[in-house]
Amino acid sequence: MTVGDGSRARPLWRDRRFATYWVGQGVSQFGDRITELALPLIAVTTLHAEARTVGLLTAAVWAPNLVSLFIGTWVDHHERKRRLLVLADLLRAAALVTLPLAHWFGLVTLPQLFAVALVAGLGQVLYQTSYPSFFVGLVRRDQYVEATSLLSATRSASFVAGPAVAGGLIQALTAPVATVVDAASFLVSAVLIGRVRVADLPVDPAPSGGLLRRARDGMALVVRHPYLRPSLLCATTVNFFNLMVGALLVLFASRELGLSAGLIGLALGVGATGGLLGTVAAGRLSRRFGMGRTIIAGAVLFSAPFAGLPLAGGPVWSRVAVLALVEFVSAFGVMCFDVPLNAVMAAVTPDPVRSRVTGAFATVNYGIRPLGAVVGGLLGDAIGVRLTLVVAAVGGTLAFAWLLRSPIATTRGMDDLDVPAPATAPAAAG
Repeated sequence: MTVGDGSRARPLWRDRRFATYWVGQGVSQFGDRITELALPLIAVTTLHAEARTVGLLTAAVWAPNLVSLFIGTWVDHHERKRRLLVLADLLRAAALVTLPLAHWFGLVTLPQLFAVALVAGLGQVLYQTSYPSFFVGLVRRDQYVEATSLLSATRSASFVAGPAVAGGLIQALTAPVATVVDAASFLVSAVLIGRVRVADLPVDPAPSGGLLRRARDGMALVVRHPYLRPSLLCATTVNFFNLMVGALLVLFASRELGLSAGLIGLALGVGATGGLLGTVAAGRLSRRFGMGRTIIAGAVLFSAPFAGLPLAGGPVWSRVAVLALVEFVSAFGVMCFDVPLNAVMAAVTPDPVRSRVTGAFATVNYGIRPLGAVVGGLLGDAIGVRLTLVVAAVGGTLAFAWLLRSPIATTRGMDDLDVPAPATAPAAAG
């Protein structure tokens, strides 16, 4: 994107095209908080599912990421990424709107929940592999950290207000009906993204090799890359253990802590303010202590607090406070981990294979999440939910070890990167 000196000094949030995309992303994020709470609550309270089933349902949400590499390879050679982003939003809206329709006819079932989770997850994969090439038209290399911070701030803000609003809506409307709000949010996102004019990047009209070969090449790049490989190993380890927690968190708060949907939403919302604070602090901490050290500290703080969940007890306010505090520290940690790590990954990812690399990364990093959710559910049934939460916290905390001997650990700023840094868009790490 060609800009003048005056434009270069302008804050990114004042750029009309970026602001339009940012609003659409924010609306969608707030809607997602409703579904994240509603799906497991439908399973637990309406269909009386046990820990194992809730774990499998969480796994279904992430299972489509197992084919991210192939979807990303396919996306790499489709010029109009904006149309794919709109299609992804429409696909997710269509899946979610089936829940209130089924509820009105008294037909909500576990198979339908799993189907909605899988289709919505497929839409998410299409979106996450399509947006990097779209995003590069909006954001320059010197704006990576700023852009990541703004988008992460919106996501964190959705976790602050979203769960509380979601809990209230679920109590007032029932969980299936509340998901219609998320479906509407995807429609708003689709309309706004469709209005953002960004020049499509050229693609190879005759790519060498078939889909499998090109997918293999994308994975090989990630596995051999001095920055992407340790990033992948660390993020994958964190995600495996944190999804063990994610599969059981609502079940733990609802059944073992005896909290209502409204109180669960309130605690998660208060805790999410840590993420909002983290988006502001991540850049400053990276400048003061270095990006590598901030990433490592964030990886530790992301997982370690979950070991405190089994300590929750006593009166209702105490149980809510422990849940909120644990979420606060973890949310702060994930932003200190994600913001600088995404900026590093953005700078080192080769431009022609952007979607492929994003897909390869997501196949492993997000693809491990269904396994983590299933293991969490099985361990929850076998050894108890509280002990499983401690095991997950310890395992996730140790993920930082993958970074210690990598060049990421000694990276202070973007100028310290010792690999070519073509213009590209960030891949999601957390």
